Amino acid sequence: SSIQTAMGALLALLRGDGKKPAPHMFVDFESAKPTEEEAELYEEVRELLRQSGDVLQELEGYKGGGDHIRNAISSPSDQQIQLTTWAVITPLVLKLHMFYQFSLALETAVNRLYRKLCAEEPSTSLVKYQALAKQFAEILHFVLKFDDLKMTNPAIQNDFSFYRRNITRMKQIESDKSMAVVSDEEANRMSLFYAYPTPMLKCVSDATAGFVRDNRDVPVENTTEMLSVMTNVCREMVENPEYTARFQLPEATTLFCKRVMVGAIVLYDLVHEIGAFSKKNTSIDIRACVRALRSRPGPEVEGLLNALRYTTKHLNDEDTPRAVKQLLA
Repeated sequence: SSIQTAMGALLALLRGDGKKPAPHMFVDFESAKPTEEEAELYEEVRELLRQSGDVLQELEGYKGGGDHIRNAISSPSDQQIQLTTWAVITPLVLKLHMFYQFSLALETAVNRLYRKLCAEEPSTSLVKYQALAKQFAEILHFVLKFDDLKMTNPAIQNDFSFYRRNITRMKQIESDKSMAVVSDEEANRMSLFYAYPTPMLKCVSDATAGFVRDNRDVPVENTTEMLSVMTNVCREMVENPEYTARFQLPEATTLFCKRVMVGAIVLYDLVHEIGAFSKKNTSIDIRACVRALRSRPGPEVEGLLNALRYTTKHLNDEDTPRAVKQLLA
């Protein structure tokens, strides 16, 4: 069955060397079914992943209030224009608030998934909890896609900045109405969230660092090995034409694997003592990962390369080989 194939693939990798992945690495990300032990958490995460599709759809369709903002700025004394602009901006701010609230739920889910997937050695847990491993991969895919869309849409920052700059003034114009659609405290938190170029990745990174910090009973090696396994499985699936030929949707599935691979590398680099780029690291072949990323070039690939360039912790360490730095220059 596909689940047995996936289990065998993960075991094969764990028996091999991260630099030289063992053969038979195909993982069917679509078909893993939860065991009874996984069922409760799986259902909770499944609902969150269902919502993630709605979040991406809303973000893809986010047009912003740029024209109205320009009108308001050019006519500061026209109260009617100010009110009309505010009526356009506040629903957008509520949408941005919804994205932010979703990030908090995602952070909680990631923490709980780590608790299951890292409680034992990955050679045991990733086989035992195949369906949860698949969901973790789906979360990483969502995170990288969300951030790619956010980075290419300056309207998000512009709309929220306009809201923050003008909320006090709007309260004065309409003193009898509640002009604020989010509390000041939440607006401050949202500002911090959207200030990051990759806010969802920052959220999951914080969850990862927090899990390692707060769960001293779980060896950090369990977390890093789980992430390196995820990286190597995805790289092999992108590199090996035997596997890409088996994808029902080759382009979409290849991009899925690339996003998951990059997300896992970023998180691994965050919590591993020497990181993902060091010449001493034997778990992840970063050069092979970058080559796999650059195979089948597309508009999304540059965003993924930028995630490695700008959101990792150890890329610029002295211990990173010059060839790796040049590859990502």
